[in-house]
Amino acid sequence: MAARFDVLDGIEDEMMYLEHANHCGNNRIGVIVERGDPFEDLGDRKFEERFRLSKETVWWLVDQMNDRLEFPTNRNNPVSPMNRVLATLRSYATGAFNIVIGDTANIHRTTVQRITSEVSEIIASFFPRFIVFPARADLQNVMDGFHQIDGFPGVIGTIDCTHIRIQSPGGDNAEHFRNRKGYFSLNCQTISDHNLLIRDIVARWAGSVHDRTIFRNCARRAQFENGEIPHGYLLGDGGYACKPYLLTPLLNPLPPAEQRYNRAHIKTRNTVERQYGIWKRRFPILSVGLRCGLQKAMTVITATAILHNIARSTSNEEPPEDPQMVRLLEELRGLRGPDIDDDDEPVPQGELMQRNDAVPGRAFRQAIINQHFQ
Repeated sequence: MAARFDVLDGIEDEMMYLEHANHCGNNRIGVIVERGDPFEDLGDRKFEERFRLSKETVWWLVDQMNDRLEFPTNRNNPVSPMNRVLATLRSYATGAFNIVIGDTANIHRTTVQRITSEVSEIIASFFPRFIVFPARADLQNVMDGFHQIDGFPGVIGTIDCTHIRIQSPGGDNAEHFRNRKGYFSLNCQTISDHNLLIRDIVARWAGSVHDRTIFRNCARRAQFENGEIPHGYLLGDGGYACKPYLLTPLLNPLPPAEQRYNRAHIKTRNTVERQYGIWKRRFPILSVGLRCGLQKAMTVITATAILHNIARSTSNEEPPEDPQMVRLLEELRGLRGPDIDDDDEPVPQGELMQRNDAVPGRAFRQAIINQHFQ
């Protein structure tokens, strides 16, 4: 099947360029397509603005994927591995239609669609290498990193959810994906570390599902419950039930120790909010919205999370901003309203029974306050 797609890619591209040649009065057969070389044509800053990764990182990424992208022959003028990766990154960087990406890269729009699907799947397959929850040997380093923010002890991650806009998935369950702001989305849960790396991601739940439900059904919670993660805890917002392994802020802190706890909690948990900001700013497709099937949307979200970690691991600099994209995102935010904050979302009836389960968590939280924030 892959070989068939390779041939189709070349045939469609060749037809497009022959049509272009005929339009220009050139009826010769065997037109060679010039797709340009952004590495030569663009400086470092402009390259990163357009593809959201540095030249060095893109070269490294292509090297990791080359064996799975390279064609056995040059028959039918196939798109090179480098241009396939660049077309995919351009799609992530703009959220534009395939025809727009194809016009800028001299690739047929149907070929762009297949390229982005294939490259996204390959990048997503790197999940075990680049999205790794802190192992026992790494836990202390993560705790120390969080402690340096504002003195909060024992933190191994900060957790939250964010909505990624998608097109209607269709079918009988389509409305399940409509969130309370009225648009279709996937509610994506991530756990961040102090360096704003994504240490865990769950990107399969519909937009109508509450954050608490996602966490209750995720594998990471089961590991905490089973004692597979014996040390440390997560910090979450008030939308979660307080647990010994997931601490939430106090609703009405009165004593100075409680106020210090809340202040340190907010400053430390802000890492996951900053992680979302950088992730979405690096790959605006996550803010503009994914115009593809549901499964591919999940794959793209995972792929961009992996690329975010790769970028953060190679540089602590935040991605450069494209002024036009900034204006577009501001207009979209104006149309949609502020981002969803599940702190104020009504708790589903089925979740109310979990309030009693929070008693051990509140006792543990009070012990932390008494020991470290007095």
